[in-house]
Amino acid sequence: MSQAQSFHAVISTGARVLILGSMPGQRSLDQQQYYAHPRNSFWSIMAELFGFSTELAYPERLLALQNQGVALWDALACCERPGSLDSAIVETSIQANDFAALFLRYSTLEAVFFNGAKSEQSYRKYVIPTLAAIVQPRLLQRLPSTSPAHASLSYAQKLQQWQQVTRALRS
Repeated sequence: MSQAQSFHAVISTGARVLILGSMPGQRSLDQQQYYAHPRNSFWSIMAELFGFSTELAYPERLLALQNQGVALWDALACCERPGSLDSAIVETSIQANDFAALFLRYSTLEAVFFNGAKSEQSYRKYVIPTLAAIVQPRLLQRLPSTSPAHASLSYAQKLQQWQQVTRALRS
């Protein structure tokens, strides 16, 4: 059984939207990059929403998101998981990231968008109970997973739903 460890949050002062995955897949862990699998549509969707090229180097793509007020992180800090599928995460091994500290430090966060069901499920089960009196973002919204494993929606359908991120930033 392999232990998977999430990355540090990619966030800057003034961030308004947090996009949460569950845990990076094996390709992402190997490359130390969020959404590194070439068939994951995350970067293509972000590029369309925010007007940058998917050909940018990884640090520049992260900066493009940060410049728009978008942060990235994962619901889980670590877990045991053979392979990359969320369905393979060993539930008893889950440790959530420290959202209390994140929300205290970045009080400008207004919305959390979950990249798929496992991210939302993990946040609601393992994070919300730890927040107690900590003020959390007012909007919690699940979006369809950008993973190639989530093939029930077309790219166009996913893009349409992900436009909620830009609407949240405009409001």
